[in-house]
Amino acid sequence: MLWGALIVGLAVLAVGGDKAYAAIPVGASEAPLVEVVDNRQYADLVIAQVNDYVNVRKEPDAKSEVLGKLYNNSVGHFLEETDGWVKVKSGSVTGYVKSEYVVRGTDALKIARDVETTYAVINTAKLRVREQPNTDSSILGTFSKGDELVVTAKEDGFAKVTYHNKAGYISLEYVDLHTEFVEAESIEEERARKAAEEKARREAEERALAAIKAKEAKEAADAAAREAAAANVNTDSSLGQQVVDYAVQFVGNPYVHGGTSLTNGADCSGFVQSIYAHFDVKLPRTGQRSSGYAVDSLDQAIPGDLLFYSGHVAIYMGDGRIVHAATPKDGICIGSATFAKIIAIRRIF
Repeated sequence: MLWGALIVGLAVLAVGGDKAYAAIPVGASEAPLVEVVDNRQYADLVIAQVNDYVNVRKEPDAKSEVLGKLYNNSVGHFLEETDGWVKVKSGSVTGYVKSEYVVRGTDALKIARDVETTYAVINTAKLRVREQPNTDSSILGTFSKGDELVVTAKEDGFAKVTYHNKAGYISLEYVDLHTEFVEAESIEEERARKAAEEKARREAEERALAAIKAKEAKEAADAAAREAAAANVNTDSSLGQQVVDYAVQFVGNPYVHGGTSLTNGADCSGFVQSIYAHFDVKLPRTGQRSSGYAVDSLDQAIPGDLLFYSGHVAIYMGDGRIVHAATPKDGICIGSATFAKIIAIRRIF
């Protein structure tokens, strides 16, 4: 059922049922409808297209008070347009941005899927990953309850995800889906975020110092040698290097799904959990992506940082390399940090 049609310039947008379509310019010899998105909630999207961010102001005036920031590819909802300004609501911020820095209508619909991220969280004890989107297909492996995966497509009741750097499919029946857009950040939220990041860094430094002291206490029998080494081990990065040095001792040991043993076998999160447990840091079996604090890019990563991929985690060694419990075939091994798309980097120390 067609529930709406919008004419935007020379392009036609038809919205029917739960799908939206865009046509090529009116008057052309052929005008096929091309599906852009599949939910009417996208119809009023405003998407920032800037190098970094655009200010959201209280009034449609370049001298008006700045209420927040709309970062590139972040999303808001269109309210009105006034003299070259668009009023938007994004997150907790409602205000005006210059029209030239955002796209909406069919232009926004065309890129909506590119700027959103859909996640699937496993809600059953074990969920099989299949080679194709059907239950007769070969099984690649399994995910565990609580694992969070990036969904790249949905097909025939299955979600397409990444499993050990290969495309695979999981049943939508056993996952909870949620979609995230980046939204505007108010000035107050920006201040709070920066304060929280500073607090997390201070706490990380305190944990690093505490871990060093605990390690020295455990190795009292070798105090003289340890004290000499401790004089040089007083930075976050050197403690992270100790994590790496400890982790690489277990290269060659087996991968075991659900395992936490560094000698008899562990999976990716179990390996990370057990390595950090040696340094008196308690990491959760799942949800490790919320541990520590965020690092913006691989260029800023240091040894010991945790690199998160879709359904996978590894320890960064530096120089573009990682040590991780990779696959049942490869076991615990050293590999390239860019073997798959990195979705988050967290620093524990």
